Amino acid sequence: MLLLDKLPGITSNDSLQHIKRIYQANKAGHTGNLDKPASGLLPICFGEATKFTSFLLNADKRYVARCQLGIETATGDSEGKIIRERPIPQLVEEDLEATLQTFMGTIDQIPPMFSALKQNGQRLYKLAYQGIEVKREPRRITIYKNILVEFTGEQFEIEVACSKGTYIRTLVTDIGNALGCGAHIISLRRTATGPFHENNMISVMSICNLAEQGLDAIDELLLPIDAVIHGIPEVVLTDSVSSFIGQGQAVMVAHAPTEGILRIYNENRDFLGIAEVLDDGRITPRRMVRH
Repeated sequence: MLLLDKLPGITSNDSLQHIKRIYQANKAGHTGNLDKPASGLLPICFGEATKFTSFLLNADKRYVARCQLGIETATGDSEGKIIRERPIPQLVEEDLEATLQTFMGTIDQIPPMFSALKQNGQRLYKLAYQGIEVKREPRRITIYKNILVEFTGEQFEIEVACSKGTYIRTLVTDIGNALGCGAHIISLRRTATGPFHENNMISVMSICNLAEQGLDAIDELLLPIDAVIHGIPEVVLTDSVSSFIGQGQAVMVAHAPTEGILRIYNENRDFLGIAEVLDDGRITPRRMVRH
């Protein structure tokens, strides 16, 4: 797995395809779309690691957003058409911080029309580009952190930690409406996904420079498959038990956890995959790695 620092102005899929070509990979996928104008952490999984992308898709995220007050756009960011302008009230930091606090905890959020969500088999953004707006059901999300980093009077920057499915564009739009003047995102950067943080990201330029030295050089940038599920309890299996579970059989393992999902390894510490504890205490394979 590669922790890519996605550039703004490029889609997540285009970034993926570019990296896939550099690595000459047959199979690759990213773990959580970033809007085209956004930058930051875009984990890319290769080969067998693609079996575990759901763990990052469902993980919590962190963002830093730079926002403009007084202007609403159709997309909620600076690439969208301006749909409304309002005067900015006289605000001090305390006013903005108090408003941010109202968007904390578990809240309902209505997804934006300009999103990849499907309704009746159609992507919402395709309908939006046709000028069609449909009713969207609110979704329950959690905002763990929503702090003010900077406020200039017309612009503000916030750091947000949130659950999966949170639209920062919608959050900023709602904050602007709560302030009575509207707002949109100028820039958005994802700084963390699950256990991974921006300090470990690799830029496209760095990858391209290393690629001139050959595949071995860029392979050094990759994380092991099990890095994505590092927080899950692990069990080391004997070679005989590893053989049985590799054939799809449920097995008994002494001193193993009695419930939940497990990382499983053989005696050589090779990662075998994900298993689940059954009601009878046996461990059954759920997603295995081919070696």
